Amino acid sequence: MSDQPHRPSEGWAPREPGPGQGDPAAPGKKPRRPRRTGWRRLIPTWRMVLGTFVTVLLLLIGLFALGYYLVAIPSANEAATKQSNVYLYADGGQLARDGEVNRENVTLALVSKDAQHAVLAAEDRDFYTESAVDPKAMIRAGWNTATGKGKQSGSTITQQYVKNYYLAQEQTITRKAKEFFIAIKLDREKSKDDILEGYLNTSYFGRNAYGIQAAAQAYYGVDAKDLTVGQGAYLAALLNAPSQYDVVAHPENRPAALARWNYVLDGMVKKEWITAVERAGVKFPEPRQTVIAAGMSGQRGYIVKAVNDYLTDNRIVDEEELNAGGYRITTTLQKSKQDAFVKAVDDQVMDELDRKNRKVDTYVRAGGASIDPRTGRVLAMYGGIDYTKQYYNNATRRDYQVGSTFKPFVFTAAVRNDSVTQDGRAITPNTIYDGTNQRPVQGWNGGPYAPENEDQVSYGPISVRTATDKSVNSVYAQMAVDVGPARVERTAVDLGIPADTPDLHPYPSIALGPATASVLDMTEAYATLANHGRHGTYTMIAKITKDGREEVELPARNTRQAVSRQAADTTTSILRSVVEGGTGTAAQAAGRPAAGKTGTAEEDQAAWFAGYTPNLATVVAVMGQDPDTGAHKSLYGALGQPRINGGGYPARIWAQYTKAALKGTTVRDFELDLQAGAEPQELPPTAPSEEDQDTGGEDDGGEDTGDEDAPATQGGTDGGTTTDGGTTADGGTTGGATDGGTTGGTADGGTTGGTTDGGEGDDGADDGGSTGTTLGDGLFSP
Repeated sequence: MSDQPHRPSEGWAPREPGPGQGDPAAPGKKPRRPRRTGWRRLIPTWRMVLGTFVTVLLLLIGLFALGYYLVAIPSANEAATKQSNVYLYADGGQLARDGEVNRENVTLALVSKDAQHAVLAAEDRDFYTESAVDPKAMIRAGWNTATGKGKQSGSTITQQYVKNYYLAQEQTITRKAKEFFIAIKLDREKSKDDILEGYLNTSYFGRNAYGIQAAAQAYYGVDAKDLTVGQGAYLAALLNAPSQYDVVAHPENRPAALARWNYVLDGMVKKEWITAVERAGVKFPEPRQTVIAAGMSGQRGYIVKAVNDYLTDNRIVDEEELNAGGYRITTTLQKSKQDAFVKAVDDQVMDELDRKNRKVDTYVRAGGASIDPRTGRVLAMYGGIDYTKQYYNNATRRDYQVGSTFKPFVFTAAVRNDSVTQDGRAITPNTIYDGTNQRPVQGWNGGPYAPENEDQVSYGPISVRTATDKSVNSVYAQMAVDVGPARVERTAVDLGIPADTPDLHPYPSIALGPATASVLDMTEAYATLANHGRHGTYTMIAKITKDGREEVELPARNTRQAVSRQAADTTTSILRSVVEGGTGTAAQAAGRPAAGKTGTAEEDQAAWFAGYTPNLATVVAVMGQDPDTGAHKSLYGALGQPRINGGGYPARIWAQYTKAALKGTTVRDFELDLQAGAEPQELPPTAPSEEDQDTGGEDDGGEDTGDEDAPATQGGTDGGTTTDGGTTADGGTTGGATDGGTTGGTADGGTTGGTTDGGEGDDGADDGGSTGTTLGDGLFSP
């Protein structure tokens, strides 16, 4: 048989395949891939995925290479030689200039190792081992920012140094991209030590201190090489929020600052830079009262700090941009009123102090603010004795109780909510309450509460108007329960008290003012009452420009009817009575129709007068503070007086300032729309009970100052008109309501021998007034 393959004949035709022939699965044959049908056609194949991935990767590598090639390391930016910011009065006159940059560069060898490690623990714990950039942190920070979890940089120390030294502070994608590539290049050209040194010299620590050497001096008066573990950890904590974490300037932020300080120390333990035992022995190092450049002396520094806080808190300009300088800021403050405020404080208080012979006089501080109720513009502010001597701004700090100046908000809430007493009577200025000392409040299920009246005085049945005149704690605590403490809190917030004010809680004690709102907060709230219940947040800025060209947009001031006009105006009517015949009679020296309320904090640590005319709202507080430790101090014996209450020095300052501030302007009277039943009622006076009589005493301010602070006959007010109906020798009235004159002709407003104090004109009931002892502000009783 031939070995040649058999060739088919011409007539050959293909046959049907036998078993195993033509089978796709037959050995040696590659099976044909079945065609995809249906929805599976939409799913990319692995070849497509791989191809896309490789393409994108090559594109990214190309873009990276292009960016790395195109972006060069620039020269240092001008922020390294920061510009000044200029602050102007409303009329364009210069108020202050923030001065030269406080910076002193030092080598890394002149920074203590503890301080270096603290900064690394706070900002970049793996600095010496990681690359110049951290993509994962950048992505995480971008996601957190985009999802509303707070703006985060996600930057390493190298990137932060690049931003501080080479680039501007704007938050843009372009700047971030440049920062990314410059950081990578810089990391290849400079050592880690050089980068850390540059970062420490360019970072901002607050108090106008740029660089760690300036910060060490500003906060602790030492060189950077001498910083301890605790001090270094605090300075490192400041990098996160320089102004907010300054526990001297913002004592209310102390918990947050301590939390950040502990975070830094814990990080140092984790990285084994200190031991757990050493960590346990570290105590928080209190920073010193700052020493400020002379350019910020007097009131200028307080105003600049308040303006800067306003700009950053309202997100008009962020802190980094503001610190870079170049802004021209026109404030709403009027120089004539600012000068008048300073003069009033000096004349009434500061010039009367005897710091050499009375140690308590060294504790005396004052704060004040004045607002136009119609526009919300801050017209004047008194921050303290001198910004270079006392860093606290007494007008904006929130750590002193407001005392009885809070009581008007309780009454406003009552009228606003049509509240009634426990027995169903509408609450009006004429409603009778039980003013018995330490009377337990009724209708409160949160536990017993029986506040003391000042000097343990029991008043018996007393009208709301007279209880306001005499600042009766037992009445207002019960009224708070009648209204509902939560409603009182809401009303205070709507009037202008910040919702996060410390110790502002819905309990009966809210009426007595344990809350620690600032002077400026209280001024805003009282301005709302003066503006017939219409509220708009205060403003300190009239105009702001950048580099002399670009005008920065300011937020619009939106006003709203916070409480009804009747609620605000009826409150004004009873506050007029306080000035005409209650604890605030010293305010009459302003020579204008006025409404106001006195207040005193626990242990006489602060005394307040909050008041307004139809066109000017002003609040003044006199406070006690140790100049060395910053601790609150009682003012017993200050200025040679047994006590300092709101009707004394604060009301006098208010009166002198208001008279000067409104000089030359038309006298305006209040135009009030009162609630039904609020009009004064007159009935014959009755004598107080024997147990309530007293033949000696002081005025509200605890000062022998004649009758200016003494509560006198309660004749009521018509909400805008005062009748003088003269007083008789026995304290009765002749021809109508009195103007708050004293009874019995005595110098301190007291009467003797069982005579009346003019009686309560509402119902003829005994108003519980003591004879010979004037009644002031109630102290807060927990």
